[in-house]
Amino acid sequence: MHEVSLIAGLLEMVAVSAKEQGIARVTKVHLVVGAGHGALPEALSLAFAALSQGTECAGAELTVEKLPIFLRCCACHHEYSPPGWPYVSCPRCGSLTVQLLQGDELYVEYYEGE
Repeated sequence: MHEVSLIAGLLEMVAVSAKEQGIARVTKVHLVVGAGHGALPEALSLAFAALSQGTECAGAELTVEKLPIFLRCCACHHEYSPPGWPYVSCPRCGSLTVQLLQGDELYVEYYEGE
C-alpha cells in the first residue's frame, strides 16, 4: 500500500510549511490526485487518519480531488479522456502513441490551519 508512504511524505511537508508559517494546528488538507497515479482516495484517507495522530494535522479534514486522465494523440493531436486505464489507442486514428496531459498529479493544493 504505497498510500501510506505518500501520506507520510505529505504530513512531513505540511508540518514543515505550517511551522514556517507559524501555524500550530492544521484543520484541513486538500490533496489533488490524478487517476493515473494509482493512489486510492479511500486508502489515502485511512492512512491520513492513522498517520496524522500526534502531528500538527491530528483531527484535520483531508479532502481528495481526483483528476481524470487526459491524453493527446501524437499522430492526429486529438485530445481525449480514455474510458479506462490503461488506454488502448486513440479513438480518432488508432495510434498508440500519446502524450499524458493530465492524470499523474499528486500534490497538496492547499491546507488551512490556526
